[in-house]
Amino acid sequence: MSEEKDLQQRKKEAAERAKQLARERLAAKRAAEQTEQPLEDTQAQAEDDLALAKKKAAEAARAKTAELRKQREEAAGKKDAAEAADDIALAKKKAAEAARAKAAELRKQREEAADKKAADDIVLAKQKAQEAQQVEDEKQETLEEDIALAKKKAAAAAKARAAALAKQKAKEAAGDGTEDDLAKQKAIAAAKAKAAAAAKAKAAALAKQQASGTAGESEDDLAKAKAKAVAAAKAKAAALAKAKAAGGSGKSAEKEEFPSPNQPLLDKYVKVIREHLGEDVLEDAYINRLAKDVPTLVVKKDAYYKVAEFLKYNEQLRFDYLSELHGTDFQTHMEVYVHLYSYQNRQSVALKAKIDRDHPEIASLVPLWQGANWPECEAYDLLGIRFQGHPNLIRIFLGENWVGHPLRKDYEPYDVEV
Repeated sequence: MSEEKDLQQRKKEAAERAKQLARERLAAKRAAEQTEQPLEDTQAQAEDDLALAKKKAAEAARAKTAELRKQREEAAGKKDAAEAADDIALAKKKAAEAARAKAAELRKQREEAADKKAADDIVLAKQKAQEAQQVEDEKQETLEEDIALAKKKAAAAAKARAAALAKQKAKEAAGDGTEDDLAKQKAIAAAKAKAAAAAKAKAAALAKQQASGTAGESEDDLAKAKAKAVAAAKAKAAALAKAKAAGGSGKSAEKEEFPSPNQPLLDKYVKVIREHLGEDVLEDAYINRLAKDVPTLVVKKDAYYKVAEFLKYNEQLRFDYLSELHGTDFQTHMEVYVHLYSYQNRQSVALKAKIDRDHPEIASLVPLWQGANWPECEAYDLLGIRFQGHPNLIRIFLGENWVGHPLRKDYEPYDVEV
């Protein structure tokens, strides 16, 4: 609007200048008339001047119009640039909002994943707690069964002892005592004393084992265990007396009357292994009474590594320490013996496998227990047993050039004079 006003003002000024020029020319005309200048020339000159003035005014108007157009275009360009800057700022703002929304969504997903993982961990912990409780219940049931069996045996022993005392009193009253009877009575008394001492030792071992294996046992449980041991000692003494009176050694009676305190552990190992690995992986399972009643598993050669791996990683067993590994030559075959210990359960187990004597080979246990490294090298050095999968099976006592293996039953020195 202001530009149009400027144009009108310029046109008005041009008209004023033209009028002023006309006046000047008119004055000049009049002056020319006074000087006798011809009228036609003066009029023509005035018309030319007026046309020139109009032309100049038109050119000025066009220049002004072009200038105004240029200013408008520049203003429009600035406006477009400002609008473009505003659009860019708006786009950046929208992008930032979208990024924040995406971040919030990702954070929500992570929180949901974390909550799900926590819930899964809780469920897993509950399952483990239930399994542990089940194992504890099984141990408690086994303990209760042992206590009931001990009570039953104690009652039987008490009856036997009462009968023996009644018989002895009857003999004393009748005056039939002979030297043989006195000797038998002394033997019975000695057997009772020996059985009582053994019972005390077993009671102490059982109390120690139960205290370490089942957390939270009360003094009443220990007292029951001691009472069980005392009853077992009495029953053992009665059985020995009966066996001696009958002329027997009493060993078979001892085995029948006094099962090992580790028998429940052996039954547990056998049950778990057969449930997970099958019925055919074990050749035999027994209590080794010559080695502190260690539960012993005799496995097939092909299942040797599989059973050892199961003993280490099973949640109920966890035999995480290999304390001994050696080989033995029985002439008909060779045998590998492994002693394992569980720090978690404070329990032991022995693993045996029979191998061919002519080609003594078996899997190495080094991948499971690094402690098997040197004992396997020793068995290779002295018996010639090759452990498949061993990282570096070498002779550690004798040189690589040594002929034969000294612990084999058929070993003959290469140089008998040495």
